[in-house]
Amino acid sequence: MGVFSGLGDKLKHVFSKLTARGKLDEYEIKQAMREIRIALLEADVNFTVVKDFISKISERAKGEEIVKSVTPGQQVVKIVHDELVELMGSKNAKLAVSSKPPTIIMMCGLQGAGKTTMCGKLGALLKKQGKKPLLVACDIYRPAAINQLQVVGKNVGLEVFEKGTQKPAKTAEQAVKHATNNGFDTVIIDTAGRLHINDDLMRELEEVKKVVSPTEILLTVDAMTGQDAVTVATTFNQRLDVTGVILTKLDGDTRGGAALSIKAVTGKPIKFCGVGEKSGDIEVFHPDRMASRILGMGDIVSLVEKAQEAMDEEAIKKMEKRVKDANFTLDDFLVQFESLKKMGGISEVMQMLPGMGGRFKFNEKDIDEKRIEKFKAIICSMTKKEREHPEIVKSSRRRRICAGSGTTIQDVNQLLKQFEQTRDMMKKMKNNKGRLPF
Repeated sequence: MGVFSGLGDKLKHVFSKLTARGKLDEYEIKQAMREIRIALLEADVNFTVVKDFISKISERAKGEEIVKSVTPGQQVVKIVHDELVELMGSKNAKLAVSSKPPTIIMMCGLQGAGKTTMCGKLGALLKKQGKKPLLVACDIYRPAAINQLQVVGKNVGLEVFEKGTQKPAKTAEQAVKHATNNGFDTVIIDTAGRLHINDDLMRELEEVKKVVSPTEILLTVDAMTGQDAVTVATTFNQRLDVTGVILTKLDGDTRGGAALSIKAVTGKPIKFCGVGEKSGDIEVFHPDRMASRILGMGDIVSLVEKAQEAMDEEAIKKMEKRVKDANFTLDDFLVQFESLKKMGGISEVMQMLPGMGGRFKFNEKDIDEKRIEKFKAIICSMTKKEREHPEIVKSSRRRRICAGSGTTIQDVNQLLKQFEQTRDMMKKMKNNKGRLPF
C-alpha cells in the first residue's frame, strides 16, 4: 500500500537510530518522540490524535519495560506498534449480521468517494463468502448513477433493484420487501451523495434510515482527502450514528492521516478499505496488520491469504516441493508470475514482506499482462526438455523459440535472466530453511 510509504520510511529512520544504541537515555527518547510527532503531523494525522499518541508512547517509553530491556530500541518500536494498533481500533471490526434476514447495509458518503463502486466490491466480497446480496439504487440525483450501479452489479453478477427517481426511502423499503420475498440475505443500499455536506442530503439519509432500520451504516471516505475525510466522518456520524467506515483509494499516493485519525476522532472503526480499481480490490481492515506494514514489519498473514486465493492448495504444495527439491522449472516460473498478478502485483507482495517496504524496488512492468503473454508464448514454444533445463537454450534454440513465439531475442534473454534470478533466490530460501534471504 503506497498510502503509508512516506510515514513508514520516516519512522524507520527514527527507529534505526534507536536500535543502533545499547542503552537509551531520556534525551534520546525525547528526540525520537519529537521526530515521530513531526512525521505523524506531516502524514496529515489529526493534531489532537498526535498529541495523545505521543503522550502515551512517551509515558511507556520512560517506564520499567524500557529501562530493564536488553534491547531498548526494539522495545520502543514495539510500544509504537502497539499504540498504532490501539489508535486504529485494536482489532478487526466485523460486519454485523441481522438475526432476522435480510441484513441491511446502508452506504453513505460524499460524491467522488467511490461509494457506488464500493457497493459492488462489498457485494462481490459477501457473495464470495456465500451470501446472496441485493444492490439497491437510491441515488436519484447524480446523472447516470442508477445506470452505473447496474453496470457495477452486472460485472460482479449481482441483481440491482431500482425504481427510477421515486423517493429513495420508498425505493429502499420496497427493496427490503423484494429481498425478503426472493431469498436475498443482504441488502446494500447505494444512497445519494453531494459534493458538500448539506441539510437536504442528511434529512434524506435520516428518512431512509428511519424506514429500513439498517443493520450497518457504512460511511465511504476518500483517503486522499486527508483531514477533510475526518471532518466528513465526524459530521455524518453526528447525524446518522454510522457503524463503520470504508476508506477508499488507500492504494494512492496519499499520506495516511485519515486512516490513523478516524477511529480516534469519531469512535467508529474502519471496517474495509479499497486498494485498487478492480471488483476484488477490497480488504477487511486489520489494525494490527496495518501497523506492521507501516513500521516495515510486513504483513505475512495477508500475504498468505492472498496466496491462498491466487493458488489452490494442491498448486501450493507442488510449488513447495519444487523449492525443497531445488527443481524449479520454467513451467513453475509461469505459474508463479500468474499468481503474483492475481495477488495484486509483485510490488504489493513485497510491501507485505518483513523489512521490505520501500527497500525493495521492483519494476511493475516486469509482470504486466503483455509481458506475461510474451512469457507464455516463449515457454509454449520450448520443448519439455528446454522448459526443465533452460541452461541448454543457446543461440540456435533461441532463434527457433523467437520464430515460434513471435518475440525477439531480447525478450527470450529477459525471460531467462529473470528465471535465473528467481531460481537463485529459491536456492537461498532452501539453504535458509525457508526463510527469505533478505
